[in-house]
Amino acid sequence: MSIDLHTHSWFSDGTKSPAELVELAARSGVSALSVTDHDTMDGVAEAMAAGRKYDVEVVPGLEVSVVHKKKALHILGYYMDSEDKALSAALAVLQEARDGRNDKIIDRLKTLGIAATAHELKEISGHGQTGRPHIAKLLMNHGVVRSIPQAFDEYLRKDGRAYIPRFAYSAEEAIGLIRDAGGIPVLAHPVQVDRSLTLLGSLLPVLKSYGLAGIETFYPTQSKKMRKRIRKYAEENALLLTGGSDYHGEIRPGTRLAGGNNVYVPPELLEKMKEWRRKNQTGNSD
Repeated sequence: MSIDLHTHSWFSDGTKSPAELVELAARSGVSALSVTDHDTMDGVAEAMAAGRKYDVEVVPGLEVSVVHKKKALHILGYYMDSEDKALSAALAVLQEARDGRNDKIIDRLKTLGIAATAHELKEISGHGQTGRPHIAKLLMNHGVVRSIPQAFDEYLRKDGRAYIPRFAYSAEEAIGLIRDAGGIPVLAHPVQVDRSLTLLGSLLPVLKSYGLAGIETFYPTQSKKMRKRIRKYAEENALLLTGGSDYHGEIRPGTRLAGGNNVYVPPELLEKMKEWRRKNQTGNSD
């Protein structure tokens, strides 16, 4: 049995509902699942209810894009109180910023001769938030690109023809918000921060000082050699190990939940996260 602590539903840029993700987890032999949608916890209640139905342990989750010294990072959060007022207000700011960026990207596409509309974009996203993966699909529908990666390469990633930046909290702010809401903040997919992983040596102590509690060690594009290096950094900084598939559904064809032929995430990691919570909730710091 594997666990999977990094998945996305249609409340952000995935293609399945939270309940469908949990049902898939049950069918795939995943014993515990976290739906970590971007900048929202709107799917948590549905996932928790489905977890009770399908006998899958559901961990409340979230993923936030942040900036640290002009570098983009992603911070995962686990076990936050989804009703926390400060966290909810902060997420509302991010969601508003995302909507504003979408409008600006659509306007930019029009100046490039691509007759895309906000209405078409909303039809593609369907539920929850709308983001760049949905705009990539829109570009495919207009025959401008052949694939989502091509859409990002040519139009949507930094320096792309239609790229528009958006507001992001600092790593320190996001980690603080997650901790204050009772959560466990974790650095997501460090290999995407730096392929060589050399930056972690100086980055992790700083993030640890902000309250970072863990690092995503088990991830599909992180090799056994990479995992060994990440473990070493984690030990040096007394950080928890986590892992997940980063499953998005049909928007990323060929991807699967953790386990099987995909990345395996040991279930005992979740027990260590729970132990960390118990210690920190009672005031015993790690």
